[in-house]
Amino acid sequence: MKQQTEFRIQPMCRVLQVSRSGYYDYLNRPPSDHSNEDDKLRPQITATFEKGRKNYGTRRIKSALAKEEITVSRRRIGRLMREEDLQVQTKRKFKVTTDSNHDKPIAPNLLEREFTVATPDTVYVGDITYIPTRDGWLYLAVVIDLFSRAVVGWAMDSRMRADLVNDAMLMAIWTRKPAKGLIFHSDRGSQYASDDYRKILKTHGAKASMSKKGDCWDNAVAESFFHTLKIELVHHCYFETREEARAAIFEYIEVFYNRQRLHSSNGYEAPLVFEMMQKAA
Repeated sequence: MKQQTEFRIQPMCRVLQVSRSGYYDYLNRPPSDHSNEDDKLRPQITATFEKGRKNYGTRRIKSALAKEEITVSRRRIGRLMREEDLQVQTKRKFKVTTDSNHDKPIAPNLLEREFTVATPDTVYVGDITYIPTRDGWLYLAVVIDLFSRAVVGWAMDSRMRADLVNDAMLMAIWTRKPAKGLIFHSDRGSQYASDDYRKILKTHGAKASMSKKGDCWDNAVAESFFHTLKIELVHHCYFETREEARAAIFEYIEVFYNRQRLHSSNGYEAPLVFEMMQKAA
């Protein structure tokens, strides 16, 4: 007869032997200092997340808390955000409309993707996007100062006419009063190549600069602002009317974006706050 081999299955883990008294001692044990610190951080992180309109990730929350002299790691912030179910709003793709099929003059690309400038009101960039409402499209044109990424001019209209970009640029000129030599960069859209727009730039001593055809990276800062606007506001709102959209966009630009929203290119300072800090330095 063949000899049978006996196999024994060894347990994968051992059961912890805990006494009844030890178990109840564990239940009655006071929270640790680390747990108490977490409980203090939770409402602070939640408040900062809400102030950032549910779009601040760990990096911006860490920076915002540091301004209040609260030092905490991004890893800990991330853990507490997960525990509190604080989820950054989902990003969506969107398209940009540019009418570059025209026979108007095209300016050379003076910017060449140099998006960092040392002084305010020396280089502006601009672009146009559209906002859906139940009434129809609302078109938005902006002018952004590359120094601080502040939106220094904007205009809205139900039609995408040349007057839209004209009004945005005139607002920037009237409010900021840039010196002669200002560079304004845009795409090759017909609105930016119009006679009236070129006349505005010439009258105020500004030079036009335009992206290469079909290259959105040449105007990345303006594209980035519209992307931020869409994911932080537009994609999470349903506007019944154009007037409702106008009010929401005005509040987003002038109250939140320019004065409150932490911007990574400014060392996580809001654009106009960054400008004031640079003036005081």
